[in-house]
Amino acid sequence: MQSLDPIALRRRIGYVFQEVGLFPHMTVAENIAITPRLLAWDQARMAERVDELLELVRLASIYRNRMPHQLSGGERQRVGIARALAARPEIMLMDEPLAALDPLTRDALGQDYRRMHDALGLTTVMITHDVLEALGLADRIAVLRAGSVVCDGAPSAVMACEHAYVRELMQTPRKIAERVAALLAAREI
Repeated sequence: MQSLDPIALRRRIGYVFQEVGLFPHMTVAENIAITPRLLAWDQARMAERVDELLELVRLASIYRNRMPHQLSGGERQRVGIARALAARPEIMLMDEPLAALDPLTRDALGQDYRRMHDALGLTTVMITHDVLEALGLADRIAVLRAGSVVCDGAPSAVMACEHAYVRELMQTPRKIAERVAALLAAREI
């Protein structure tokens, strides 16, 4: 692994951050095409890739010339994902990419990303503090506590993990569901 050129390795990885980090002075198309431009792709190839990615992340081509401040949080995050996919990476690193979104947008974008992940055959490493998000999107989960992995495996294996912290963590969705059920039951009275 040490013999790999770090620049070549970096170009095989796409990054999506919680705070998206779109360039505010660039249009959506320019933001998506930034890496292909740095890789010296020709204009036609970049334009074709931008259109392909806008469709993939479910944004119409009318978004091409919009500026980041003209987009909702979910739209900005979709552009961030498109930008990360622009140079056809093999690996995606995602740091809390859905955390700042409202629940409906978060769920829709999470499901859309999972669909893209499967269709493109990506390897994705996603950092999240949301247990439901991890259980709903991941093939494999690693739970860290104080900088160490305390449990990892398929979602079902993590849900059955005997580590005290993991057991408590996995109880959280159930506790929330019970509170919601109690609120709904109280409303019916």
